[in-house]
Amino acid sequence: MKAICVDDENLILELAVALLEDFGLFDEVKGFSSGQEALDYMNENNVGLALLDVDMPEMDGLTLAKIIKERSPQTSIIFLTGYSEYAVDAFSIHADGYLLKPIARDKLFQEVQYVIDNRDEDSGTIAKALTFGNFDLFVKGETVVFKRSKSKELLAFLIDNKGGSVTRAEAFAALWEDGMYDRAMQKQMDVIIRSLKDTLSEYDISDILEIKSGAMRIRPELIDCDMYKFLDGDEDAVKSFRGVYMNSYYWASTTEGALLGDDY
Repeated sequence: MKAICVDDENLILELAVALLEDFGLFDEVKGFSSGQEALDYMNENNVGLALLDVDMPEMDGLTLAKIIKERSPQTSIIFLTGYSEYAVDAFSIHADGYLLKPIARDKLFQEVQYVIDNRDEDSGTIAKALTFGNFDLFVKGETVVFKRSKSKELLAFLIDNKGGSVTRAEAFAALWEDGMYDRAMQKQMDVIIRSLKDTLSEYDISDILEIKSGAMRIRPELIDCDMYKFLDGDEDAVKSFRGVYMNSYYWASTTEGALLGDDY
């Protein structure tokens, strides 16, 4: 599990990061002095715990927590602040813990341990993706059937990008290695995207796909994916990898090589 700390006071931020690292409960702990930096990190990483200062400029901790919960419902939130009057607001957005500054090691440990011990067994994911070997998607144990093979490949490509935004042109270049992105193929991409959206809607998992300003991305926090678990150091996922990753798609060879070489 990964953890983040967000506080605009450097000394407190450094202390919080050091304490969480010292607890030995997390695979990685990152510190950020602004909410936007934290959100940028979460676009590429699954975060299990966020320790947030409440009173910060530009984006306060309460606003940041609401955004985090919208994007990643399974992320636990612990607030850290010098002002007790924020407690009511903190718990109104379902915070998992609340501590007053200055940070006391034993109290922080108790809060963190409580959060870990009481994490909901339901991770918040709504689909399962298997990428080791062939690619397949499952919903409630049922294999998702795609009406178009290219729609399935498009979803696989988006999952491979781990939540990063992909333009239609970039997706086309992956799906048709030597193709020309002319008007006809632009229309074809529209058909592929529409078919993908229809399939996800049919299985009631439309939320895993996000399309904004002409770019697409999947929401990693909603997908139980063996590759994501591998990158997070999950022991079972690491053991299940046999050196083959999405072997139906040529573009997957880059990630496959990285996984084999432990470049991540």
